[in-house]
Amino acid sequence: MPRLTTDSDSTARPSAGPGPVLLYDGECGLCNAVVRFLLRRDQRGRLRFAPLQSGAAQAYLRARGLPTGEFDSLVFVPDWEQPESAAPRLRTDGALSALHELGGAWRVVAWARVLPAVLRDPFYKVLARFRYALFGKYRPSPLPDPEWERRFLG
Repeated sequence: MPRLTTDSDSTARPSAGPGPVLLYDGECGLCNAVVRFLLRRDQRGRLRFAPLQSGAAQAYLRARGLPTGEFDSLVFVPDWEQPESAAPRLRTDGALSALHELGGAWRVVAWARVLPAVLRDPFYKVLARFRYALFGKYRPSPLPDPEWERRFLG
C-alpha cells in the first residue's frame, strides 16, 4: 500500500499509545503533502498518523461504525488509546483539530472552527472529489527525517 516511507526498519515503530492520530488517504498526493506539512511543524511530536487503508485505521473505523471504503475524509482521533473519550472529527473539523494540536499561531488558524462545518465542508468535499486530478496519486518516497517514521501506526 503506498504511503510515506523511509529506508529504515519499520518494525522499530512503537505501538499505539495515548494522543491524537490523524487518519488520511495514503494514496492521495494532497493528503500526503498535508501529513508532511504537519510533521514539519509539529515540534512537540504529538501528532501521529495512519493511512485510512492501513489495518489500524480500518479496525478503528469498523469499531466505530464508520465507512471503511471511503477515503475522501481526514479523520482526527483525539486520543487513540481511549477513543471513546471523544468523538472522531471528520473533514474540516479533523484538519482544523490537527492544526490546533500544532500549537502557537496554528491555534489561531484553527479558530475557523467557529464557522459551522455545514459552511466549511462543502469546499472540502469539492477538493476531495478532485484531489487526484489536481494533486495526483502519492508516490512513496523517503521521509526527510527518519525519526518521523515512528509517528506512523501500522
